[in-house]
Amino acid sequence: MRPPVPPFTEETARQKVQAAEDAWNSQDPERVAAAYTEDSHWRNRDEFFVGRHAIVEFLRQKWDRELDYALRKDLWAFTADRIAVRFQYESRDDSGRWWRSYGNEQWEFDDQGYMRRREASINDVLIDETERRIFGPRPESERGVPLPIA
Repeated sequence: MRPPVPPFTEETARQKVQAAEDAWNSQDPERVAAAYTEDSHWRNRDEFFVGRHAIVEFLRQKWDRELDYALRKDLWAFTADRIAVRFQYESRDDSGRWWRSYGNEQWEFDDQGYMRRREASINDVLIDETERRIFGPRPESERGVPLPIA
């Protein structure tokens, strides 16, 4: 079991979103992949793949090129076994340019609380380092604070 499990309430959906944010901010591919079914189906931007092994490989490559990665997720909507989130993250590339990435994800869970499907649409915006607003994992005082639109 991977609590909280469906059917979701607003409280448990928010817990699931925060747990995902915390895992992704660890930048530990195995920790992140452990939240997904063995045969989880992913769409990330223009990439499609299946399974935990593919998730781990994808995340290793992602964090090799997205340096100083810091993420915020925000619950958008939920049903009994699905959650929609919007998110923003910031990272720099190996040439020192900073990016803010905006996106939406749709998640579908099995009865045990593992994510069996993840679809992510993401847009990247070049920002100046002085425009950064996401620094490391979210402090307790900012949990539940909605993300700005721009």
